[in-house]
Amino acid sequence: MTNQKEFIAALKEIADPANVAGVAQYFHDDPNGHSSDNKVLGVRHGKIFGIAKKFSDMPLADVEKLLDNRFYEVRMGAVSIMDFQARDKRITPEHRKALFDLYLRRHDRINNWDLVDRAAPYVVGGYLADRSRAILYRLARSKNPWERRTAIVSTYYFIRAGDIDDTFGIAEILVNDKHELVQKAVGSWIREAGMKDQKQLIRFLEKHSKSMPRTILRYAVEKLSAAQRSKFK
Repeated sequence: MTNQKEFIAALKEIADPANVAGVAQYFHDDPNGHSSDNKVLGVRHGKIFGIAKKFSDMPLADVEKLLDNRFYEVRMGAVSIMDFQARDKRITPEHRKALFDLYLRRHDRINNWDLVDRAAPYVVGGYLADRSRAILYRLARSKNPWERRTAIVSTYYFIRAGDIDDTFGIAEILVNDKHELVQKAVGSWIREAGMKDQKQLIRFLEKHSKSMPRTILRYAVEKLSAAQRSKFK
């Protein structure tokens, strides 16, 4: 099995200082105003994903050590490994639960929008597919915007299966969220849910379009016809 030290070494080997500024732009400051210890190596996302795939057999104890790392790309590698493991058709129920538990236990280190998006759909949503989704409604009421983003992003797994009620249910909680990166996720996810049932999206927009942030509305109506969009300006 691979380990976390080998993974970090592989990332550092291809790190390029010229990429630091470009990679750093993806990371947002701590939402609670705490000083961030985030560091950037200078490894682009595509290369991180490629290395993570090669290390996808890494034990979860080592993955957790990656989550503790100060370097943003190392944490991106950790959630990528978790995602690859969650997608593996050979995964056992026990390991799927362990991934889910690790994600929630260390959400303090899954501390950026793209870290959430990389793992939440399959690690969290995949685990909850045939279980109670109550935890998502609790996360939707969190003070931490990344936890709130997890709540809505995790429903991607359900949407793919045509199960959209929780997407709209969580969107009801987040429809007036103040954080732009939560707003973008809400708008995007109800848009995708609307591809499964446009009538439900229209009902949601008729109820909330006048009061919801314009960011949510803009994303939500992207795939509606011009005539439909004009009703929600």
